[in-house]
Amino acid sequence: MLELRAGRLRCEVMPELGGCIAGLWLDEEPVLRSMPAAQLASARDAGAYPLVPFSNRIGHASLVWQGTQHPLVRNDGDAPHAIHGVGWQRPWTVLEADAASAMLSCEHRPDASWPFAFDCSHTLRLAPTGLELTLALTNQSDRPAPASLGWHPWLVKRAGSRIAFEAAGRWQPGPDKLPTVRQAATGLDADCGALDVDDCYDGWNGIARLRDARLQVTVRSGLERLVVFTTPARDAIAVEPVSHVANAVHLYAQGAPAQDLGLRVLQPGETMVAQMAIEAERAP
Repeated sequence: MLELRAGRLRCEVMPELGGCIAGLWLDEEPVLRSMPAAQLASARDAGAYPLVPFSNRIGHASLVWQGTQHPLVRNDGDAPHAIHGVGWQRPWTVLEADAASAMLSCEHRPDASWPFAFDCSHTLRLAPTGLELTLALTNQSDRPAPASLGWHPWLVKRAGSRIAFEAAGRWQPGPDKLPTVRQAATGLDADCGALDVDDCYDGWNGIARLRDARLQVTVRSGLERLVVFTTPARDAIAVEPVSHVANAVHLYAQGAPAQDLGLRVLQPGETMVAQMAIEAERAP
């Protein structure tokens, strides 16, 4: 376990457990859904984890790429899809670390979970105002490969929590949790208590805010898509900056332009980079 501290913020990171963030606290107030790292058994239960080399779902765990079908591992119990990439289920290596920062690395060789070699670094820097994160993924295969980056942070929902952000469109999922159609949308400005949502928004302006009587939390990113997921029964809300639409590789194979989907096609040796920050302060 790595513990990072800066000002009144504290962050615990578990490199061996998918490079996940076990918790982030302002004083003793949890910013993310948090628990002590020693009690964490899976990255799925963590406060946040990186999404590498794709986010959300690839339909029916089957990747169709350049005319070839690649069966993938169904990596979420009985669910029929491949979900959230492979990084969250692999150990990450600590390349360097100090009191307020760390750089982790994940090297992947082709296997049943993902047929393309890549390496990825994850840099975490804790400042007195928030946690800054950077992912950099390089295609190490000998052919062009699809790639995406993102994060899956769970922000704490408290009584009166309200989320607000601006966007241009929304991809609504069907019963199979895959996107069906894109509709024009302005984003969200809603109380979280009764919110039941599992949508990918595009044209996001890169700022999402969660406010309650205790904290004001801001998620910032240069990525243009945001997945938001919660139900009334959950005590947290997932606010996920991502680079592509869910199931983008299938939509791309069906003829949708990669640019419209946010899907990157990396040439051998090419790198893509993504950044985000989670800022926290006491409510006035």
